[in-house]
Amino acid sequence: MKIAVIGPGAMGLLYGAKLSGCAQVTLVGNNAAHIAEINEKGITLKRDGGETVYHVPAVLNGQAEGPTDLVILFTKAYLTEEALSQNRALIGPETALLTLQNGAGHEEVLGRFADKRHILIGTTAQGSYRENAHTIVNSGLGDTVIGAADSGFRAVEGIAAVFERAGFPCLVSDNIGQAVWNKLMINASSSVLSGVLGVRQGYVAENADAWEICKELIREICETASAAGYPFDVEEQTARIAAHLAKAPDGYTSLYADLKNGRKTEVDFISGAVVRAAAAQGRETPAQRMMVHMVHAMEARNR
Repeated sequence: MKIAVIGPGAMGLLYGAKLSGCAQVTLVGNNAAHIAEINEKGITLKRDGGETVYHVPAVLNGQAEGPTDLVILFTKAYLTEEALSQNRALIGPETALLTLQNGAGHEEVLGRFADKRHILIGTTAQGSYRENAHTIVNSGLGDTVIGAADSGFRAVEGIAAVFERAGFPCLVSDNIGQAVWNKLMINASSSVLSGVLGVRQGYVAENADAWEICKELIREICETASAAGYPFDVEEQTARIAAHLAKAPDGYTSLYADLKNGRKTEVDFISGAVVRAAAAQGRETPAQRMMVHMVHAMEARNR
């Protein structure tokens, strides 16, 4: 199988490296120095005290040859359309586009480059962080869940099998929307709030005022998801997120890191996805909308 991984950050490098053991993989990115370093030194993957080096070819946007069987997107959500436009050569009539990006609503953008039958949506509980341009630490080994936007796309099973052979536990879901909302439940509540407050994740549950805000964010997500046909119980989700924060109290989210380092965030595809879904239902989500405005106001400080 020919696979292109667009976005060689921590997660893109992780998937590109391990998939290269059972597929023909090309990494595609926009940082020339990073691309050169990956080609020269390979990808060093650290896990449990050990190191493995993978040699995976990497090219700049617009230089990749195609078409491929599968394109996996790990770019920041707001860069998806630009990245696919620059790499149209990768997309043939039978190419599948798979998003494993943060947030929700990516299928709308992917639909501008492929018909619905070739769009796959996924979530991953794998963890990875980058030490430098070519070295990553695999910090989590959770499931990857993928599902087709169109039930007529049967190749999803074969793609899942490739992921399994590469060492990624992979589940195929016929209700991928539920999985997406399940991950959004944390991203659009405790994660975005810890970023806005500039604190570690555990603080959200430890501080009474922060926890009240978080509970309101959770309630709005549950009500919006349920109205969209993906039922969630508010009390169950509140307890789940409290447990999640208790397990990793000293962790920091990617949105926190983006704000701290003066980068644009993916808030429009996280909290913004909840706001848009609720608006389509004729409902308001004031707490989620406030998070969107707060994050954008913080982004603007660095301009």
